[in-house]
Amino acid sequence: MKYSLLLAASAALALAVPQGPSKRASSFAWFGVSESGAEFGNQNIPGVLGTDYIWPDTSTIQTLRNAGMNIFRVPFLMERLVPNKLTSSPDATYLQGLKSTVEFITSTGAYALVDPHNFGRYYGNIINSTSDFAAFWTTVATQFASNDKVIFDTNNEFNTEDQTLVLNLNQAAINAIRAAGATSQYIFVEGNSWSGAWTWTTVNTNLVSLTDPQNKIVYEMHQYLDSDGSGTSDTCVSSTIGQERVQAATEWLQSNGKLGFLGEFAGGANSLCQSAVTGMLSYMQENSDVWLGASWWAAGPWWSTYIFSMEPPSGTAYTYYLNILSAYFPSSSGGSTTTSTSTATHTTTTTTTTTSTKSTATATSTATASHWAQCGGIGWTGATTCASPYTCQAQNAYYSQCL
Repeated sequence: MKYSLLLAASAALALAVPQGPSKRASSFAWFGVSESGAEFGNQNIPGVLGTDYIWPDTSTIQTLRNAGMNIFRVPFLMERLVPNKLTSSPDATYLQGLKSTVEFITSTGAYALVDPHNFGRYYGNIINSTSDFAAFWTTVATQFASNDKVIFDTNNEFNTEDQTLVLNLNQAAINAIRAAGATSQYIFVEGNSWSGAWTWTTVNTNLVSLTDPQNKIVYEMHQYLDSDGSGTSDTCVSSTIGQERVQAATEWLQSNGKLGFLGEFAGGANSLCQSAVTGMLSYMQENSDVWLGASWWAAGPWWSTYIFSMEPPSGTAYTYYLNILSAYFPSSSGGSTTTSTSTATHTTTTTTTTTSTKSTATATSTATASHWAQCGGIGWTGATTCASPYTCQAQNAYYSQCL
């Protein structure tokens, strides 16, 4: 039965993605990282560039591009792009920052995944109006309609929302993007329950009914490997937990003739997590008829000591995982690797500190935290007192920062 489903899915997908990136045997179409920073400081809107939020460093994007990554997810805040209401005109300065980042990424030949990192909310309130959501997407899609290396991510991690609403918001985004003239680009749709792969088949099955006249919908799922799947710990449940948590979603994609992309994943810099990560990616690669690739969470100039930092030159994940992950890059022949640490020697400049609107995790305790450093949040066991004259300010439930 599985063999016949694979044949049917493969036939359907051959028609579904005629303009997609070229694929090699045993390799994904896309592999990359989220370039986090512009969505930081969501307690301070609009906030100050360089104080509350930051755009990615193009030199470090280039370093990762040179290493073989070919997709970069760019999180941003809807409230900063369209202030006051979803039907507003865009803020020219913030829009220019987004456009400059996207244009740099695509100028290298990579894909830019444009990600409103809002969890289905606007100023903290669940987005209930499909027409307002469509207006927002008309604004965004109009800016990038002529760039076929842009991909649209409908919204980051819907959660605790009505499931029919999640379906309708996704469909409204698709319709608005196409109506704005963006007809060549892929659209990544996210689901409820933080778009988790491990809960997809119990929560998001109604999203199978989404339609796109261009037939370029990709289902973006996220998956972390700690006990609660939140990505707040560098301890993985087991060496096989990665494959186990994406298996049902894989079967759902195959049985419905759909395409998937793992938009967020990570694991701790240890041998157990390495096995879990490579096991998951190898399984996905074996099923690359439906899985188009993955992106690590996260890189960005304010990530210095974060346990999953992919920021060159010294991020924890960059030094441990880059060489391991490179086996799955589209330029690679594919397959897993037994390398335990990265030997990458790429160098570039970076800015210090760590922050996130996504989950962070525990750190080694110190007496005081320096300017820009983490000082609190769910699971945090490090310093909670800031060096003078800075104070610890909550950015979200997962992250407090010395400002």
